[in-house]
Amino acid sequence: MSDLSNKKSGGFERFLSGIERAGNKIPDIALLFIFLALATIVISWILSMFNVSVVHPGTGATLYVVNLLSRDGLQRMWANAVTNYSGFPPFGMVMVAVIGAGAAEKSGLFAAMMKKMLTGVRPLFVTVTIVAVGILGNVAGDAAIIVLPPIAGAIYLSMGRNPIVGIVTAICSVLAGFSANLMLGMTDALAYGFTESAARMIDPSYAASPAINYYFLVVSFFLLTLTGTLVSEKILMPRFAHIDVSKYGQADDVTMTPEQNRGLRWAGISFLVTAALIVYMSVGSNPLLGDENGSILAPASPFMRGIIVTVTVLMLIPAYFYGTMSGQYKDKKTRTIFTDISNAFKDVSRYIMMVFFVSQFISYFNWSNLGAVIAIKGADGLQALNVTGIPLLVGIVLVTCVINIFMGSASAKWALLAPIFVPMLLIMGYDPAVTQIAYRIGDSITNPISPLNSYVPLFVGFCAKYEKDSGVGTVIANAFPFTIFFAIAWIAQLVVWYIFQIPLGPGGGIYLP
Repeated sequence: MSDLSNKKSGGFERFLSGIERAGNKIPDIALLFIFLALATIVISWILSMFNVSVVHPGTGATLYVVNLLSRDGLQRMWANAVTNYSGFPPFGMVMVAVIGAGAAEKSGLFAAMMKKMLTGVRPLFVTVTIVAVGILGNVAGDAAIIVLPPIAGAIYLSMGRNPIVGIVTAICSVLAGFSANLMLGMTDALAYGFTESAARMIDPSYAASPAINYYFLVVSFFLLTLTGTLVSEKILMPRFAHIDVSKYGQADDVTMTPEQNRGLRWAGISFLVTAALIVYMSVGSNPLLGDENGSILAPASPFMRGIIVTVTVLMLIPAYFYGTMSGQYKDKKTRTIFTDISNAFKDVSRYIMMVFFVSQFISYFNWSNLGAVIAIKGADGLQALNVTGIPLLVGIVLVTCVINIFMGSASAKWALLAPIFVPMLLIMGYDPAVTQIAYRIGDSITNPISPLNSYVPLFVGFCAKYEKDSGVGTVIANAFPFTIFFAIAWIAQLVVWYIFQIPLGPGGGIYLP
């Protein structure tokens, strides 16, 4: 490992240092959106003096830039600050999702599931299981990136394989496959909330659900699992083949306790019972969760409108049974499931704070008509340059990839980019779902190679347990193959979806209906 690290020093290390210096110059996310809100106010004042306007392609109405520094503008900003915050679409969905995901994480359910899935698998399928669990782990919040890599390293060592390969494979699977999953979660709610707000700048009646990318992300899970397994086995493993793993000593014990196994059994039973009840409410000619036509997949159906509630219930009830039957909630005076949920909300306290400033910026951007003006003029410019279709979508992926290296927060990036990308492509006839998925691909694949990722010190610590000379450059260098091949596979999937006009999810397509 140290030999590899030395070979990668010099130009590569200077490159990483340059990225880190540039990223560190970006202000705090909350401060960034304060600056953006102030810039919106000033720009609206300047452009309004020149009567800048566009013609709405849908209604034919002329839209002028509205001066927010006017008496009416200042009154509107002052009077609506609270409702901008409380009515922000992603806010409620994310807070509801935190209840289920937070309970499952804090109770230990997610960690126990990961350990069980890895320790119970045959050696032949260890790598594919690590990659699959890592990709699925985004629904577990921080649990996956904290729990999975050290377990993967210990299991690899117990098999006589290099533990660094297991650790890097786990890290890259969680981060580079961040958006793919078999189950909807907090990230889907978060992304859709910003998408809906942005789409309504052009189409006030736009409404779908957090499931608009679901079909695409399910297929992505299988595609990236295969890709990640091949990268780990065919590229990463040979790089470490010359290292004698006997020098690392004995692997840590990762076996399950009887209490954890009992908790998982009850969690599994409760999950199946809960899922069966939801299925019962979703079937038949006139299901309880269907719309007036009996459809549960229509955007306005109770099932689709309440998809985040469904996901939350499917995590919350098993979390309760796991915590109770594994002994986590034995002393109810000091810890209950509600204690764990409260602690989960503490983890998202920064998001709760940031949303106030993000919501003000997006509201100002909408009120001033700057979003519509930029979108319409941008769409006209792209069409004039004939930048449409696949080049346009791949361009969004690549732009997001670069921004993602410097700005790690997914919510902050989409809050910044959605008001530009979504209306622009909507005017060109593209469904907001395809704009969102292009963003989500770019938001995922460069996560492992960003030296500004807040978990980088943790990654280095995982590797340093086995190789004391491990550094940031070494970790990121070994993550590069995952980023490159995940990008190729995911962009290829997007191209196939575009060519064959495959639905991205319920209520989400390539073009507007």
